[in-house]
Amino acid sequence: MSEVFFTPKSVAVIGASRDSHKLGYGVIRNLIEYKFKGEIYPVNRHATEILGMPCYSSIEELPRDTDLAVIIVPAPSVTNAVKQCGSRGIKHAIVVSGGFRETGDEGAKLENELKKTASELGIRLIGPNCIGTIDTHTPINTTFVVGMPQQGEIGFVSQSGAMVAAVIDWATGAGVGFSRMVSLGNQVDVSEAEMARSIGDDSQTRVVTAYMEGVSDGQKFLENARYVAEKKPFIVLKGGKSEKGAEAVRSHTGALSGTREAYSAAFNKCGVQEASTMEEMFDWARAFAWQPLPKGNRVAVLTNAGGPAILAVDAIEKAGLELSPLSDQTKDYLKKRLPAAASVNNPVDVLAGSGPATYTIALEALLNDDTVDAVIVIQAPQDWFLPASLAEVVGEAAGLHQKPVIASIMGKYSVDEALAILHKRKVPNVSFPERAASILSAMGKRREWLELRTVQKKFQRPGKAEGADAFVKKQKWENLIGTYGIETAGLHQPDNPEEVIESANKMGYPVVMKISSQTHTHKTEIGGIRVNLKTDEEVKQAWLDLEKLIDLNEISDGVIVMQQMITGGQEVIVGFRRDSQFGPLLLFGTGGTDVELYKDTATALAPVCLEEAKNLIESTIAGKKLKGWRGMPVSDIPAVEKAIIAMGSIAAEHPEISELEINPLIVRENGKGAVAVDVRGTLVNPEIKQEYSEV
Repeated sequence: MSEVFFTPKSVAVIGASRDSHKLGYGVIRNLIEYKFKGEIYPVNRHATEILGMPCYSSIEELPRDTDLAVIIVPAPSVTNAVKQCGSRGIKHAIVVSGGFRETGDEGAKLENELKKTASELGIRLIGPNCIGTIDTHTPINTTFVVGMPQQGEIGFVSQSGAMVAAVIDWATGAGVGFSRMVSLGNQVDVSEAEMARSIGDDSQTRVVTAYMEGVSDGQKFLENARYVAEKKPFIVLKGGKSEKGAEAVRSHTGALSGTREAYSAAFNKCGVQEASTMEEMFDWARAFAWQPLPKGNRVAVLTNAGGPAILAVDAIEKAGLELSPLSDQTKDYLKKRLPAAASVNNPVDVLAGSGPATYTIALEALLNDDTVDAVIVIQAPQDWFLPASLAEVVGEAAGLHQKPVIASIMGKYSVDEALAILHKRKVPNVSFPERAASILSAMGKRREWLELRTVQKKFQRPGKAEGADAFVKKQKWENLIGTYGIETAGLHQPDNPEEVIESANKMGYPVVMKISSQTHTHKTEIGGIRVNLKTDEEVKQAWLDLEKLIDLNEISDGVIVMQQMITGGQEVIVGFRRDSQFGPLLLFGTGGTDVELYKDTATALAPVCLEEAKNLIESTIAGKKLKGWRGMPVSDIPAVEKAIIAMGSIAAEHPEISELEINPLIVRENGKGAVAVDVRGTLVNPEIKQEYSEV
């Protein structure tokens, strides 16, 4: 589908101009200047030629085998231009023109008309309000932006034309190569997910990058992003992750898992690497395109100065990586060959007076050490040798080993030649060593996701539990989670003080009594819970007190329930909410009354396999405490994993549930299980049908 946008045999520019200040002139200029080998057809009724190219006075005169149209006419005329393209058999168009929904209601009407027309005619359309496409290997440049990146292996998809323009200028100056670039604009037809998949299929592209502000269809994005990530690294910079405009929710889970968390969980699920800055995205992209993935997280640092090495070590630790211990054999080897004052421990410091030969000895030793998975090579500015000399030896040594090498030849003024050599040798360089740790962390996460994906494919989710549908319909949430194997504390709803006493005796003291209400999440804030009740008199008085509270706080849906008192154990929260774009979003973390105070949570898209459940637990402080933090007893982590997987299955099996949470789930000591104490849920509006595919 999208291939024609990058490899057409002929391009018509509708709205071509002789005025060098007009966009229509820029497109013709770029097609010619950047050596497009196909036919170029300028369309301008007032000109006979532009930049030496003969003009067509109308679309009707264009050859019928024209592959691609670039449309740059006023917004009100765009739809008619598309209709005329359809009459000439043109099936692909890039609408550069602005003035559509980004301008308000009138523009939105024009856009809807354009979308309908293109769909009826079977014309695939990029835009409107975009800047076009680039393929450095075809080559073709349909944009009006001055500049063309070098040929390379990085693909770039952007919803913002300004971002593409900025990256073109940056890439030209930085000497970073790209394979394909595209600005999608308003996406009336071709979406970010479809384009990412198309670029991912391109044989010249080794890494797909994208700047996104939103997704047009969450489920299609998940499907296409996973398809890309299984083949090639896919890196996204997400703009606009604030919580403004997010739908208000009443549960803890909803309050703690907003728009930002939903996108991050979606990216994690489908293998997308999420960068935090443009610089970081392209740091990662170069490394993914040029270097092998590390087999582990152990990093060696080779330097000629202590300060930069300390910064690198700090960044390595912060990124969750480890310093390689280095073998005794490597240390002995280096001790005999490096200057006497050099450090042979990691980081290896060859000192300021050492030259490229010494660096070579040390780098080869580190790359040959089985305890080393990756190497960061740092060179602080000095006047002993040219940086280009070091770049040569680093590039050559890196090419002989299947371990990633990241260079940090520091500085700007004196390193241009060195950077050119490193780029030619496919070794990424960063100006400051902290960025190298970020790169290696991203590469490690890529390796871990590929390993996880193998597990995900084998995961067989349990089927819908017997009787579950009836419990959902009646909103009997404790019964529902029980059918999925989650232990509950039992729940009784007495109707009067006499039944309260009867229920307490059947259950066995001590007991807990509380107000149950869908509209009051924080029952403790109104005194709506009584714990450790041990006698008939205490439960009767608790009933009377809670009845008054219901009346006092006007809790129309409030009822009084009783449970067995569960003592000891660690309180965690397990829940999910249904995100409007990506489907059920699982949440795990520290639970109880302080859940929103600590906000110690991790999220993932449901359903989840065992490895994903483990990752959720290990991502939180709650998980560290479950393991026995500083003398705390080791808790029953397998029971928590079981509860998380079960919640994921409930979310996947029951799209009619909007939100469901257990808070707290009390986790006992290892081997003694976990008990759901408080369970809340809500149903999706019955008029809204939500369906989500598995990822």
